[in-house]
Amino acid sequence: MAQEPFSTHVATPQWRALAVEWLTGALAEHAIAVTGEIEQPRIRPWSTQLTVPTDAGRVWFKATCPAMAFEAPLQQAMARLVPDAVQEPLAVDGERGWLLTLDHGPTVGDQRTPTAQDWCRAVAQAARVQRALAGHREELLATGLPDAGPETVVARFDRLLEIHEQSPADHDGRVPPGRIEELRARRSELVDACAELAASTVPSTWQHGDLHPWNLHGSGDDVAFFDLGDGMWAHAVELLSVPYGVVTSQDAVAWEDVAPAWCEVWEVEPPEFELLWRASGFTHAVNRAVTWHRALLTATREEMAEWGGAVEHHLTSMLDA
Repeated sequence: MAQEPFSTHVATPQWRALAVEWLTGALAEHAIAVTGEIEQPRIRPWSTQLTVPTDAGRVWFKATCPAMAFEAPLQQAMARLVPDAVQEPLAVDGERGWLLTLDHGPTVGDQRTPTAQDWCRAVAQAARVQRALAGHREELLATGLPDAGPETVVARFDRLLEIHEQSPADHDGRVPPGRIEELRARRSELVDACAELAASTVPSTWQHGDLHPWNLHGSGDDVAFFDLGDGMWAHAVELLSVPYGVVTSQDAVAWEDVAPAWCEVWEVEPPEFELLWRASGFTHAVNRAVTWHRALLTATREEMAEWGGAVEHHLTSMLDA
């Protein structure tokens, strides 16, 4: 039987009642009371939020689609392992993918137009967290965090192409046969890139998956991360891929001013970084495409029409690596 679309499920009164019952009970355990109307500001194929006014300020409830249910236990684990890097949740339900947190105030990106200093602070702090978590692979994978290390990439690339080959021709988001041929023609380079990353002195570790100033809160040097649902266990350098995409799409900051902040934390010299960076162009293309594939597993047809092209978009970036 086909699974009910996530966005349909979380729009029902029955789901809303269960969520409110759970969050109200969880808040009561912290002596926090709801003081006003609970709102649901948005629903996406992969998550939804409820905003909860309380006598301790606004509280956020987040529910994720089944493929991303790891976000709640991941944040709980990271709050224990790197307590300054993420906010400790008020409550989590790992099976249902439910997360309850206090409002953390405006994001860095909401406070101002991000500067080079903001970006450097973001990637450097993320690199420090990566170094701290590199020895905690089993604990993080136990939360459900996807294993996207270099050793896994080729098999997932093959499987993703196979899935799209077997998809109906009218399936929204289907990678067309011609594109699949182009991608397969670069497979040997992907294999080499994976080997390059696996053999490097920089390890696989936590990778935020969507690092930018709008997923950071705090001020000055005290910044912390949230929105961890795109995360994975991957080669550390892949963390820079999303920042690179955002920075180079704007004129305010030069990428050449940002990347060294990550390299400094990892003690990577420019020649080694160039090798790792080029290799990650192959692996991140696959890993990001797989993230989108998983996020849309319980999407409606209308949502697939809107978002489904992301899989091909990210896979295609491999052709430019």
